[in-house]
Amino acid sequence: MIADQDVALVDLLDRLLAGGVVLAGDITLRIADIDLVRIDLKALISSVNDTVPPPWKQGAP
Repeated sequence: MIADQDVALVDLLDRLLAGGVVLAGDITLRIADIDLVRIDLKALISSVNDTVPPPWKQGAP
């Protein structure tokens, strides 16, 4: 069981980044039930190595 083991923060981050993490959220600024600003946040955090190609073309700045 994981509860019986000591897990370092570095090991936990390594496991999460190896598989990837998706963060999503919504922020809405409203006054008097009128939406003034709405922001949708989405982020994918993952590690990249030689077996995973980068999302940009080779040689691009």
